[in-house]
Amino acid sequence: MPASAAAGVESSASMNTSRRRTLQIALGACIAVASAALTGCGRKPVRGRPVPAGGKVLALGDSLTFGTGAAPEASYPSVLAGLTGWDVVNGGVPGDTAAQALERLPALLDEHRPALVLVSIGGNDFLRRQPDDATRAAIERLCEAARAAGAQVMLIAEPRPTLAARVTGSLDDHPLYEAVAEKLKLPMYRRGWADVLQDERLRSDTIHANAQGYARFAQGLAEAARETGFR
Repeated sequence: MPASAAAGVESSASMNTSRRRTLQIALGACIAVASAALTGCGRKPVRGRPVPAGGKVLALGDSLTFGTGAAPEASYPSVLAGLTGWDVVNGGVPGDTAAQALERLPALLDEHRPALVLVSIGGNDFLRRQPDDATRAAIERLCEAARAAGAQVMLIAEPRPTLAARVTGSLDDHPLYEAVAEKLKLPMYRRGWADVLQDERLRSDTIHANAQGYARFAQGLAEAARETGFR
């Protein structure tokens, strides 16, 4: 083979090797970025301590906790008590905002001394267009107050009312709940209300569940509590 041809082959091989190395470096970088992204998206689950049968549990919330749209025995706290054996106190007040629930909480904690507080509040804030920062601050404070009283806390996300939700009927959790859960390292029940309230068969009106909807919510919550370690 002529020297010039041999030199060309060697140069081509060198270029191919260089390209392979460049591709390997680029691929490694992509894998590292993807891995970092997945790590960031997957928050490590927060575990709780078991609450025995008969243990006191406070369900703090608004009309969804109270059970508006169904008989009292069909409210989610009542159904949850039957599923878990817990003594569940229904601390839901229709129309309550997060700030109002925060005001009520100290007396409820003093009276019931719960081992676990289920926090489902904020929907009225969203409907009344209260500032998200104020709603989030109130939810954080009531979670911290429950913890300071010796209770464990499970945060329950409520849906965010949007124009798209009104048009499509599809609901999503308001992102402030994920932010609170991440900051305070709380277990959270995701999409419980969103999945129920976007299904017209499970609603009594546009913003409340019916008996079947509350039962569906309670079943999902009981399963989430089991996965978290509360059961």
